[in-house]
Amino acid sequence: MFNFLQSPDESGGGAIRRADRVPECIPGSSDYGQVLLHQGRIEKFFVDAIKESTDIEVERGVVPEELHLDHASVEEQDAYPIIVKIRHPIRHENAQSEGVLETIKARYLIGCDGAHSWTRRQLGFKMEGEQTDFVWGVIDMIPITDFPDIRMACSIHSADSGSILLIPRERKLVRIYVQLTDIKTANGQEMDRSAITSEMILKAAKKIFHPYTLNWGYIEWWAVYQASHHYLDIKQGLICHADRPTGMNVSMQDTYNLGWKISAVINGRAKPSILDTYETERRNVAHELIAFDHRFSRLFSGRPARDTTDSTGISVSEFKAEFEKSLLFASGLSVDYGASDLVAKPRDNNKNKPLDKISNAGTQPQEVNANPVLAANIKLGMRFPSAQVLNQSDARPWPFSRLLKSDGRWRIVLFAGDISHSAQMQRVSSFCSALDTPSSFLHKFTPSTASIDSVIEILTIHSVARQDTNLLSLPELLHPFDEEVGWAYDKVFVDDWSYHRGHGRAYKSYGVDTERGCVVVLRPDQYVGWIGEMEDVGELGRYFDGFMVEQL
Repeated sequence: MFNFLQSPDESGGGAIRRADRVPECIPGSSDYGQVLLHQGRIEKFFVDAIKESTDIEVERGVVPEELHLDHASVEEQDAYPIIVKIRHPIRHENAQSEGVLETIKARYLIGCDGAHSWTRRQLGFKMEGEQTDFVWGVIDMIPITDFPDIRMACSIHSADSGSILLIPRERKLVRIYVQLTDIKTANGQEMDRSAITSEMILKAAKKIFHPYTLNWGYIEWWAVYQASHHYLDIKQGLICHADRPTGMNVSMQDTYNLGWKISAVINGRAKPSILDTYETERRNVAHELIAFDHRFSRLFSGRPARDTTDSTGISVSEFKAEFEKSLLFASGLSVDYGASDLVAKPRDNNKNKPLDKISNAGTQPQEVNANPVLAANIKLGMRFPSAQVLNQSDARPWPFSRLLKSDGRWRIVLFAGDISHSAQMQRVSSFCSALDTPSSFLHKFTPSTASIDSVIEILTIHSVARQDTNLLSLPELLHPFDEEVGWAYDKVFVDDWSYHRGHGRAYKSYGVDTERGCVVVLRPDQYVGWIGEMEDVGELGRYFDGFMVEQL
């Protein structure tokens, strides 16, 4: 829960009051709650996962010195047009004084070196944007206070002393963002950070917390920043930087969008042309984030309205509405990608829009037809929503999103409908037979030595009562057989009652007809790429033909 609090003006006396509240995670949007963690801990999770599952080592303290790009060989498939020279740090006292210089040749170089990027400078690109006149201090500490909501995420808006954003963290720590109203800048001029101390931040926080007391037993870290919004908009990609927690969440989504695509290209599963969709998909998100953050920064830093007649102040309802939008940004649920090779929307989806408003221009040689009306609540170009389903084999309830592992695979979600009717079962069988032919896209894009679900996995949800059907009554393609481990029991699910969690009503939640069902394609990042009938195997194949690479 996130609380909105207001304090009276300094002359009025009285306590801080709770003005409103909103769930930290939008109800029904996810099976996971929101967690507030330090960026360093999140990085450690990633580093530990890399170490446990691969032989890749993350090296610290390595400094890049030179970057060269051979433009003539960029389009050559087997070329390594990038040369970067890096210097390793000294590991012990007897090492070379300047460290070891290493030369690396690469097909791709991903610059993840932040707002003051060395990579960007080498390429001659500049960040565009602005700095505001809002100065904030941020401090991580263990507070000693009688403020009752100290372990609740909340904002406090004072009439005269600025605002506070309070975020509880691990180990009894609390992060406090404090608006420093006594620090004056004009027209976005750079502030003098050296003149600001932790004592100044704490003094400002105490003033806003009044009449509650604020002391501390331990301060772990503190900093000061001037709210800014910048982006880099270039053909090769996009970087967005906003000095707020929202910026980090969105940038991680940027990285994931590029990550699964470049992995598919490097591993020979997808055409290099899909990399163009990174910029066209994420560019509009960056522009929307900056526009939102521009509004939100001013709302957060503004004076709260004293009453309903105060037209110059910021009302709680106005701030609450913008805060709820920030939750959508952080989760990625508001992202809506336009037509491309990867999203089978009509080509005119992007017509008559300024270039910087096109979510994804894309270039398909021929438009692929989809039929989104078959799933009213599943939107092309948006994240696939979750709903509860039961495993056909063991009746265990699952939020469907937890079955969509982040492993680079595509998913075909087959809503099989009411398979107790012979006609519907025949539709399902015909669909599977078409996909199981040696010439089908499923076999064409799967290596002959790999399992049939290694590139494109089929997950089935039917609408018949679980006890009225059996796994082995369905086509084998939906539960592939392995000589060592037997049938796949983790690919067929049912929209039915759970003894412990009730009925998930998945078909109703997705807006899919329980009799006829439909077919939905999910990208590796869980965004919806195509929707159609079981009979539309030809269109489904043309969709994958647009970007996949045939395997041997």
